[in-house]
Amino acid sequence: MNETVNEPDPAHLFVYGTLQPGETRWHHLAPFVAGDGVDDSVRGALFDTELGYPAARFDHDGVIVGRVYELLDGRSALEHLDDVEGAVRGLYRRTVVVTHGNVRAWAYECGDALLLVRHLPHGDWRQRSPTGSWG
Repeated sequence: MNETVNEPDPAHLFVYGTLQPGETRWHHLAPFVAGDGVDDSVRGALFDTELGYPAARFDHDGVIVGRVYELLDGRSALEHLDDVEGAVRGLYRRTVVVTHGNVRAWAYECGDALLLVRHLPHGDWRQRSPTGSWG
């Protein structure tokens, strides 16, 4: 995380996978967001773990497509989501990103290289193929 010590914690969360509306973990995020969010993207690479959820690395070239949400109660939201996203078990880590829309936001980055099974070059989890093939 490349943050200036004096900067306040972000009030937003960038999501790119199962925390998006219509996905399996949206219900964990929905109570904590203000509004409908905004489509946005960040620099990085997206991978299919082949376990039903994606993994992102923000230290790669490329683009990850997702949404940014303002958090209503950031502390409560992040405590809950750290558990849901495996941050407490080391699978993912919460970090700060700056989106292409110039929003400072929290995001969850994969902390286990074994989960980086299949690169999704288009960077959009919603365009994944259930069979692993691309058309």
